[in-house]
Amino acid sequence: MAKKKPAEKPYFVRLVVSLIVCMRICLATEESSTMKIPINIGTIVNMDSWVGKVGLSCLNMALSDFYSSHPQYKTRLFLHINDTNTDVVHAAFAALHLIKNVEVQAIIGPQSSMQANFVIDLGDKAKVPVVSFSATSPSLASHRSSYFFQAAQSDSYQAKAISAILEAFGWREAVPIYVDNDFGRELMPSLVDALQQARVRIPYRSAIPPAATDDQIDTELYKLMSMQSRVFILHLSPTSLGSRLFTKAAEIGMMNEGYVWIMTTSLTDLLTSPNASVINSMQGVIGIKTHEPKTEELENFRVRWKRQFLQENPTMVDAQLNVFGLWAYDAAFALAMAVEKVGGKGLGFRKLNASGGLTDLDNIGVSENGPKLSEALSTTRFRGLAGDFSFVNGQLQSSTLQIVNVHGHGIRSVGFWTPNNGLTRKLNSTSTYSTSKSNLGPIIWPGDTTSQPMGYTKYPTTFGKKLRLAVTVKDNISSFVQVVNDSSRNKPEFTGFCIEVFKAVMDAMPYPVIYDFIPFSKPNGKRAGTNNDLIYQVYLGNYDGAVGDITITANRSNYVDFTLPYTDSEVTMIVPTKGKKIKNAWVFLKPLTWDLWVTTGCFLVFIGFVVWVLEHRNNDDFRGPPSHQIGTSFSFALSTTMLVHRERILSNLARFVVLIWCFVVTILTQSYTANLTSLLTVEQLRPSLTDVNELLKNGEKVGHPKYSFVRWMIEGLKFKEENLVEYNSLQHLEQLFANGEISAAFDESPYLRLFVAQHCSNFTLVGPTYKTDGFGFAFPRGSPLIGEISRAILNITEGKKMKEIEDVWFAKNNCSSTEDSFSLGLNSVWGLFLIAGIASLSALVICVCTFLYKHRQILISFDSEASISRKIRVMFKIFDEKDPSSHTFKKTGELQDSRGRSLDGNMHLHDKGMEVIEASQNTNCPPSPSNYSSQSELNFAFPAGEARNGFQN
Repeated sequence: MAKKKPAEKPYFVRLVVSLIVCMRICLATEESSTMKIPINIGTIVNMDSWVGKVGLSCLNMALSDFYSSHPQYKTRLFLHINDTNTDVVHAAFAALHLIKNVEVQAIIGPQSSMQANFVIDLGDKAKVPVVSFSATSPSLASHRSSYFFQAAQSDSYQAKAISAILEAFGWREAVPIYVDNDFGRELMPSLVDALQQARVRIPYRSAIPPAATDDQIDTELYKLMSMQSRVFILHLSPTSLGSRLFTKAAEIGMMNEGYVWIMTTSLTDLLTSPNASVINSMQGVIGIKTHEPKTEELENFRVRWKRQFLQENPTMVDAQLNVFGLWAYDAAFALAMAVEKVGGKGLGFRKLNASGGLTDLDNIGVSENGPKLSEALSTTRFRGLAGDFSFVNGQLQSSTLQIVNVHGHGIRSVGFWTPNNGLTRKLNSTSTYSTSKSNLGPIIWPGDTTSQPMGYTKYPTTFGKKLRLAVTVKDNISSFVQVVNDSSRNKPEFTGFCIEVFKAVMDAMPYPVIYDFIPFSKPNGKRAGTNNDLIYQVYLGNYDGAVGDITITANRSNYVDFTLPYTDSEVTMIVPTKGKKIKNAWVFLKPLTWDLWVTTGCFLVFIGFVVWVLEHRNNDDFRGPPSHQIGTSFSFALSTTMLVHRERILSNLARFVVLIWCFVVTILTQSYTANLTSLLTVEQLRPSLTDVNELLKNGEKVGHPKYSFVRWMIEGLKFKEENLVEYNSLQHLEQLFANGEISAAFDESPYLRLFVAQHCSNFTLVGPTYKTDGFGFAFPRGSPLIGEISRAILNITEGKKMKEIEDVWFAKNNCSSTEDSFSLGLNSVWGLFLIAGIASLSALVICVCTFLYKHRQILISFDSEASISRKIRVMFKIFDEKDPSSHTFKKTGELQDSRGRSLDGNMHLHDKGMEVIEASQNTNCPPSPSNYSSQSELNFAFPAGEARNGFQN
């Protein structure tokens, strides 16, 4: 019997049950996945501004993109938008409402830096993180709040980039133009520090009111035109103020050739807004812009953002995304990541005052999740649309700045600036820090020109602000500073050594400096006080500087800064001179200076040698043993100084040389006699005293200048009060000496050198000296002019200009000792020695050339194997013999050889050669070639008919 199949119902039941369980699990999973934790986030923006519109749209897109790419995250940010205007109070109330009533876990915003100052304090009190994507003020970092995160680039970061541009083009002066509120003013400290490091001077700061009218802008621009600087740095809030300023500048001609305009990031980012029509009046402007990396992700976002923004704002057809929108997008991403990291627990607020308070601030709660969320934000790092996103001490990490040039219908990049490389054409460069303009691309400057502007003009449009420089005033006429009232022009004229030096320094400056001289005097023209009083007035700010004969001292440097000194100075003593006759065993050497003695001795030896060469072959007085010839030559030269030489001079060349030398000797001997007579008869001037202790011991009275620091210096030498006598001028000093009221005077060396130059026969300077730092120009502490003026002073003092000024204003101090004045120097008679030297050398050259030409056949006929030294010895041997052709050796048709033997005038060469050979063998000297036979030693022969020519008359 067949078995029955098992029933299939249990299997079917199990299958149905399994399906039901799976469905329940799926439904449960789906239900659990849709349970997200809402996190309230407050947003404070100004929807009437372009930054507010772009920022809010980017916030919404950021949250949508974030959660679509992270669907598994449990938290969800919900934005509570508070639309505020630029009013600070409204922003504070909005933040208070969000914290107290909505209990937001974080606040994105506010939009402006001024609003952020108040909201930061509220965030600290409630421990609610505040993330701002548009507040760029450097002062926000001073709050040192652990709950504030500046998700935008700080304005201080671009100060170094601006200074690098100025340094690259060599501009040494720039005028910042900024909006007169916290946003504009807070950049100035960073900008001033950066420009000072680059040695750039700021002659003026132009503060534009936030609500300035067109007339106010015109007035300020005309004021800027009246100045010499043509470099302007604009830091204005992204409102219509910047647009109106450029429009007015173009109308009055300040966008023409020669001007330089540099915009900060606040204005450069404005160029991408719908108000960019103002770009037509900004041609040639340079801008600093935050670099936006060119990535595919960013380009795709731009397309999506513009499509969505046009849907929300159909009237804004030309809308362009700016960097503030990118920072808003990245800030929302960072906040969403931090919230997810913290989780959704502990979202409540703990009340600080349970019993209530009088104000809303008293009843504000404290976020229990705030500290954790703040810590999570501090550690959040990712690659955002604007670049690497991370916070360092609550600030967005520094990024690359782009340098752009406005030209045509937009902007074009000309380079970049990074903290490590400075100015560079390309990013990712490994070069060192550079500020060379060669690292920038070509720039189209205002006026549509590629020529670099000078940055200043020598001819400002109208009278502008000038430096008010006080000038020291003397009660009497002084060569250092002279202030004379010009009645025709009803204004004082300033001249003198110090004034001319200052004018020369100003001409040497790399940029022009406008200044006015103001006499430091009373209405009656008398000086208003001492130089110390003048320095103190500069310290108080009543003057912009001081010019004149102002000595640099340690005490004065505590109040002002001095330039490098333009003249040396020390305090020294001046005394009258007295006569004294010279009593010296070596006084006979004084009439001539040592260099003239040495030169005369050298010429005596040289003239003796020349005369010996010219006379040796034909004059028996200059022949004989070598010692006799040397002594004869020297004694002859020495005897010419007294014109008593006994040796005969036979050759015409020697007579010419001796005649010239006797002329020189006559002048030297007469000058020597005159000077020696003066030295032995005229009294020599000597100081009446040389020791300060002698003045103190004898209780002598000494003079010192009035209104000078010299008084307290000599008081330190322990002079008694009754022995100190003041004088007002150098003329007064002369009177005191003439009347015998003082025995000596102390003053600074420039004044005393001038006094001695005027009275060199009556006064002299003696030691000791007390060193000072010399004369300098004074300016307020920290003045940027100090460095440039000091460098200009070095250029003047190291060149010819200073010597020219000194020659104009000071009589040359030719005063020297009487002994020196009676000494004849080489510089006075070197022309005589030049004539004698040329005459002697000429005669010597003629003699040698004549001798060589006369015996040329001997040199030519030598065997080619003969050495040069042998030829020279032979020629010297011939020269040492008498010249048979000279008429001085002719005696009734006979010649005598060196041994006194008679030689026939028609003697054959062979016989003469044998005589010379014998002489050479006896003296161990090489024989003269004129004494050899045809082939015996030198292997040469004379042509027929020429053998006698060399020895016949």
